[in-house]
Amino acid sequence: MTDMNKQWLLKSRPHGEPTLDNFELVETAIPEPGEGEFLLKTIYMSLDPYMRGRMNDSKSYAVSAELGEPMSGGGIAVVVKSNNSRYNEGDYVVAMTKWQGYSVSNGEGVMKLNPELAPISTGVGVLGMPGITAYAGLLEIGKPKEGETVVVSAASGAVGSIVGQIAKIKGSRVVGVAGSAEKCAYVVDELGFDLCVNYKDPDFVEQLGKACPDGIDVYFENVGGTVFDAVFPLMNDFSRIPLCGRIANYNMTGDPEGPNKLPAFFGQMLVKRITLRGFISFDHYNLLPEFLRDMGSWVGSGQVKYKEDIVEGIENAPEAFLGLLKGKNFGKLLVQVSDDPTRK
Repeated sequence: MTDMNKQWLLKSRPHGEPTLDNFELVETAIPEPGEGEFLLKTIYMSLDPYMRGRMNDSKSYAVSAELGEPMSGGGIAVVVKSNNSRYNEGDYVVAMTKWQGYSVSNGEGVMKLNPELAPISTGVGVLGMPGITAYAGLLEIGKPKEGETVVVSAASGAVGSIVGQIAKIKGSRVVGVAGSAEKCAYVVDELGFDLCVNYKDPDFVEQLGKACPDGIDVYFENVGGTVFDAVFPLMNDFSRIPLCGRIANYNMTGDPEGPNKLPAFFGQMLVKRITLRGFISFDHYNLLPEFLRDMGSWVGSGQVKYKEDIVEGIENAPEAFLGLLKGKNFGKLLVQVSDDPTRK
């Protein structure tokens, strides 16, 4: 065990796009677990787009990160000292570890992992929050039917990549939207999407139209911005839009310039009888048993594949996070904080 606990604190709240100056790296004493508590050593920190919202001091579905405190976030950890009969030294868990090397927990919100069943890193990926987000959003709200066209933005990301593969399992035609030729090739060649369109191409709107000649029945929204602008005119009657995220808009500091598009937007929502529903993954944790059953089976059989983008060293967490907000990651983004004894 090292002598100090490295922590990334939220130093200041960003106005618009975050910078490295919003974070501060400190070293503090490793905490001691009290009665009923246990000490966790972080192995992997999970970096996710929702963390951008936690940097703001505004009302949301979750409490904001406090200035001068470690950044919010979950991770994979190992129990190194325990005063809790339910958790033993050596147990691997998913927990709210925050951006730090060590943390103390009383067991609330903690889930044990079995490294014999799957790599422990998947506990914050395909078998964790991103996985159930994809599963619940697509199946509960999108409700894809065989032969329908499903479009997925951020298609190579932690959530989008899983959405598209589940839609294929359900018999849908799946079109991805990603930010590079390499990502599009991966989505089609490795994950089995039918097509993928690069939103950075100058003729993106035309390409998307050609990729969806019969319109769009389900659009899984992760991005917002110009991608949504291109998708929305193609939505069919009675189509469905699970609203998972809007990463293109997270750094906005005011209303966008240009004409007011809301009247036309609501007009099309009405005329086409479109369902658009925002959702948060924890609203659907009642589905956890069937999610773990289905996703475990799909991953085990190779029907669902996943990709991890692992950054080495807690010192690199803020830079990796800023890259995530710009789409620089390729797959589920993790920061490896300490050795993973289970990785072969």
